[in-house]
Amino acid sequence: MANLTTITPIDYLKGVGTQKADVLKKELAIFTIGDLLQYYPFRYIDRTQFHKIKDIHPDMIGAQVLGRLSHIKEVGQKRGKRLVAQFRDETGVIELVWFQSITWLRKGLKEGAAYIIYGKPSSFNGQLSITHPEMELYQSQEKKIGNLTMQPVYSSTEKLKKFSLETRGIQKLQQSALELLYNGLQETMPEHIIADHNLMSHQKAVLAIHFPQSVQDLNAAIQRLKFEELFFIQLRLLHNKQLNTSKYKGHRFDKVGEKFNTFFQERIPFPLTNAQKRVIKEIRLDTNTGAQMNRLVQGDVGSGKTVVALMSMLLAIDNGYQACMMAPTEILAQQHYAGIRELLGEGLASVKLLTGSTGAKERRLIHQELEEGSLDILIGTHALIEDKVKFKNIGFVVIDEQHRFGVEQRAKLWRKNVIPPHMLVMTATPIPRTLAMTMYGDLDISVIDELPAGRKPIKTVHFFENQRLRSFGLMREEIAKGRQIYLVYPLIKESEKMDLLYLEAGLENLQREFPAPKYHISIVHGKMSVKEKDFEMQRFIKGETQIMVATTVIEVGVNVPNASVMIIENSERFGLSQLHQLRGRVGRGAEQSYCILMSSNKLSKEGRTRLETMVRTNDGFEIAEVDLELRGPGDISGTQQSGVLDMKIANLASDQAILTRARQTVIQLFKEDPQLLEHKNQLLKLFLHRQNSGITWDKIS
Repeated sequence: MANLTTITPIDYLKGVGTQKADVLKKELAIFTIGDLLQYYPFRYIDRTQFHKIKDIHPDMIGAQVLGRLSHIKEVGQKRGKRLVAQFRDETGVIELVWFQSITWLRKGLKEGAAYIIYGKPSSFNGQLSITHPEMELYQSQEKKIGNLTMQPVYSSTEKLKKFSLETRGIQKLQQSALELLYNGLQETMPEHIIADHNLMSHQKAVLAIHFPQSVQDLNAAIQRLKFEELFFIQLRLLHNKQLNTSKYKGHRFDKVGEKFNTFFQERIPFPLTNAQKRVIKEIRLDTNTGAQMNRLVQGDVGSGKTVVALMSMLLAIDNGYQACMMAPTEILAQQHYAGIRELLGEGLASVKLLTGSTGAKERRLIHQELEEGSLDILIGTHALIEDKVKFKNIGFVVIDEQHRFGVEQRAKLWRKNVIPPHMLVMTATPIPRTLAMTMYGDLDISVIDELPAGRKPIKTVHFFENQRLRSFGLMREEIAKGRQIYLVYPLIKESEKMDLLYLEAGLENLQREFPAPKYHISIVHGKMSVKEKDFEMQRFIKGETQIMVATTVIEVGVNVPNASVMIIENSERFGLSQLHQLRGRVGRGAEQSYCILMSSNKLSKEGRTRLETMVRTNDGFEIAEVDLELRGPGDISGTQQSGVLDMKIANLASDQAILTRARQTVIQLFKEDPQLLEHKNQLLKLFLHRQNSGITWDKIS
């Protein structure tokens, strides 16, 4: 056992064995002893503080009580079955309730025994209770693991608990791991960085995070481990960026030619904003360096990203290259195609659309024109990455809403030319600064932070169900002015699990309030065929229908300037970024537009926060910050597919200052020692060597 290291399989740790190892792997992805040591507590309890039952109230975050267990019994039938027990001290009685693992718990609980319990108090029908409390038998003479002052609490699951791997069991394993490995835990960061930031050593931090001797000890360990985690993420990302700039050649666009100038001087129907001009200039500089460009352009809905992408593609064409734009859905691809055709007019550049529903004859013609080089711009969906799609000389690729594409799909576009094309990634989902620094840390980032002149801010209001008549009144007023309306529902058919106002029932209600032939309604949802969706969409775009009833299939890619009202049913069930995307479907003309958030009368705290945020601000970046705080980074922009964000201790919502410090440290490091050749940086060079970091398109995820 003396040869154990952090990469030793967890099976070989004392106290684990085959069964516990299997459940640790399946439930917590703990495969090695090092993985176990990186499984940190999610909170700490001050074990010196005990509450008397008479002092407990439902507003408390948690209460720790020493008392005795009695009257354990099973109550209810089938799904309503639960285990209930009384827990008393000298001041009163509280009820303990369990809804899961009842049979297993019933066998393990000892009636009449003294326990220490911890949990969140609640009140139901005047009865104080704690549901699924943390419990441990009280044995006053027992030697405690660690320090009584700060008791770590580890996340567990019902399966883990069946193998005694609740907080107490996991802590015993941590103790075994540290007894064996503590003296062999090596420093991971250079001494000069540790000294500059006044950090605790790695060895001491690992011990203190699991067995803190004081609050100060714990805080120092948390700061060290958070900085370390964010530092190495930034080291990897910025190293990749550096490699990309130095290693990968790119097509040089060294002239601004006739097509770009003609479009800018004669065809563009509105003046560019300063933000658009700034981003186009950044792209021009990038594409003239001889290195491959990898740039993310983020801009709020309606900020004019498509025009920036089009002018960049014209720049490529002027320099003798072809360009393409890939979108995640046919609706969005068709929208881009129609919009770009309209902007270009006749004769400036040839543009074609390729999607899954493109006919065989048209598909053959597109393939032929691409290989001959007579087709300048190809717009499409996943169909663009098929092996049959071959360009004569692709030099510029635009990927819209890129988080919807998989790694390999994007890589296929990257390989469409011997010298990889320049990559412009666009998103209408504003990304919080901290998320951008981690998720896109190896990309150059541009932000279009202005809306075109003449746009009025969208007025957003929140109506409860009993205010529905007010929304109908606004709809009639806007239709009378010649405007159009969106109504968005979260579901198509009724769900047994969620009492949502579903599209079909809503449609019946709507048809009574807005009867034919005076009013006409379009319906679009994900279960329809592409042809059916396109037919209904075109009716709405042409103004043949006044109301569009849809699911979130219209979240992106629908541009109808005449639409002035967006009504979102059961809005409390949507995420903030999705609500903001939907709101962005209106407000595209010069007229005043409205977004009505309909909800039930019962709102969770989080649901209320989301709706209040939407009413308060139209700023997509402010909304994104709130969304990050509410949901965490894993759920935003599909980032869970990225290993970069698989963080053990850092939190992007609350650790912005640490992240900024870590990134600036890495930037300065590469400025002073680009190749990490100095002796003091050898630990970092070894880390990058182990990572086998080479810039590949899969880093952009």
